[in-house]
Amino acid sequence: MASSGGTGRLLFSTTTNVLFSRSLLSTICMPPFSSPLYLRFPKPLSLSTATATSTTAPERTQTLRHAILLDRIRSRHLKAPSSPNLAGDARKKEEVRMGPKATCFEDLGFNEEVLSALKEMNISVPTEIQYIGVPAMMQGRSVVLGSHTGSGKTLAYLLPLVQLLRNDEAVSGRIMKPRRPRAVVLCPTRELCEQVFRVAKSISHHARFRSTMISGGGRLRPQEDSLNQPIDMVVGTPGRLLKHIEDGNMVYGDIKYLVLDEADTMFDRGFGPDIRKFIGPLKTRALKPDDQGFQTILVTATMTKGVQSLVDEEFKGITHLRTSSLHKKIANARHDFIKLSGSENKLEALLQVLEPSLERGNRVMVFCNTLNSSRAVDHFLSENQISTVNYHGEVPAEQRVINLNKFKSDEGDCPTLVCTDLAARGLDLDVDHVIMFDFPKNSIDYLHRTGRTARMGAKGKVTSLVSKKDCLLATRIEEGIKKNESLESFNEGNVRMNQNNVSKSAQVINSARNTNITSVSRKNANVSRVADPKKMGLVSSKSSTVGKRTRTATSVLSRKTQTTRTTKSSPVGTSRSRKVGPSKSSKTFAGGSKEKSAKDNKRAASRKFALLRSKLSVVGFRGRSSSLKKQTVGPN
Repeated sequence: MASSGGTGRLLFSTTTNVLFSRSLLSTICMPPFSSPLYLRFPKPLSLSTATATSTTAPERTQTLRHAILLDRIRSRHLKAPSSPNLAGDARKKEEVRMGPKATCFEDLGFNEEVLSALKEMNISVPTEIQYIGVPAMMQGRSVVLGSHTGSGKTLAYLLPLVQLLRNDEAVSGRIMKPRRPRAVVLCPTRELCEQVFRVAKSISHHARFRSTMISGGGRLRPQEDSLNQPIDMVVGTPGRLLKHIEDGNMVYGDIKYLVLDEADTMFDRGFGPDIRKFIGPLKTRALKPDDQGFQTILVTATMTKGVQSLVDEEFKGITHLRTSSLHKKIANARHDFIKLSGSENKLEALLQVLEPSLERGNRVMVFCNTLNSSRAVDHFLSENQISTVNYHGEVPAEQRVINLNKFKSDEGDCPTLVCTDLAARGLDLDVDHVIMFDFPKNSIDYLHRTGRTARMGAKGKVTSLVSKKDCLLATRIEEGIKKNESLESFNEGNVRMNQNNVSKSAQVINSARNTNITSVSRKNANVSRVADPKKMGLVSSKSSTVGKRTRTATSVLSRKTQTTRTTKSSPVGTSRSRKVGPSKSSKTFAGGSKEKSAKDNKRAASRKFALLRSKLSVVGFRGRSSSLKKQTVGPN
């Protein structure tokens, strides 16, 4: 530190030379130097010691001034970030608000029991629908979870559901009660119920809760006995659960969590009345002032606009959470479209596609639209020594379960499953190849069928046999897959309608173009007065009208000619002769001779004929050819 001639100002030698007055010491309020808000800087240069001539400043004053200087330098560096960085901070806050992508289940807030269950299932990284849906469910919000098939939706709602049940037990000391479940999961089919129940049992080995399955196709008495035991969760079909509620085997009193798996199927395939009947008492109970209400979770792989409007109407204020892959192709599946012209045998084409896949040891699902088609395919493949199992509506529920077990068996005795769309939803199967013997009627069914393969990141293949009647829809879906578009609303009706609209638009354009050409041709014909409209192909209603006028004028001319001839040959006393020719008295008055009178009559007739001929010539040039006009007029 150096003195500057006793002026009372000190010059500090640091990384930046700053000059300020002692008078500022009393006005600057310095925060503590150890505040964590300050950035770390390199160690400042050592201060030079001051040699005062008259008086020396105390050491503590020098330290204070040094601290003030560093504070000013740090303040200037803290203001350095510019507006783009501030915008980046704002984007970061928005990302935190929306929820960053979780890389592990620990980030989602699960307890040790749930994490142990996941470790036993060899699952370590959450999928997109899981890290989107779990935080919202843990906050108690009613949500719609929308994601493609095979994306882990079952765990996306079962894991937080188990965590919420355990939290309720810790807070309010709830215990299991007979016939009073706290969580209900509704599924459209027995097979899906078994699938969800199996996952719930695997989690309950660590999380310690009790669940039971109540579905159609099973006996009532064993289900009644299981409901009479203390339970936490019930997985079942709507119709069978309503039956047990009517019989008094289950009550609504403690239901706090309601899950609708495959919600679009529930509302779109005839389950709507049962769902409303089941939810009605829950809504009535929630209106009571001391009731805790209930949380609703809807799970779906597709959500059409019609079903979405029904959901929004039935569940007011529900939140829709969708992944980026909803209604789009599965990334790991290969899609092939084989278009048949009609001359090929469709069953033979199926055999050519199926045999190479079976030789590689793949499991194959063959989808048909009708029961008759499914029977025909099964019979044909059996005749060609290919072992198959069936899955459609006329197969009893117990037999369907047996057939699925045969298909999933590692022994590979029946690697081919011939089925209808009953097997397109909710089944968790390891399928290598999906063949569509009959192409579906809409894109939603196409997405569900393709969802049987390439599940949870595995690879798969989809082959469609497209007949002539399905070519429009298949082409549109193929284009959407290539462009990675949403396949939400394609069906036979709107695709055909769009095709008709395109055809009509093309017809309108061609008609307008032809009209312009016609008008130009007519204009040229009127100007030249020589063109032949018949040769140019411009025959119109106007031409026929003009032709009628020509024929009318011709008939008038013929009558006038006949009248003139009749006048010459008729007696003098007739009325016609009095109008056309002069009377006997006039002839006498003119001093007259009969020859002069005949010349006058002939001259008058010639003038009338010339007048008619000039009018006829104008009409003839408008719509008839000159040769036709000459033939019409005829000789004099």
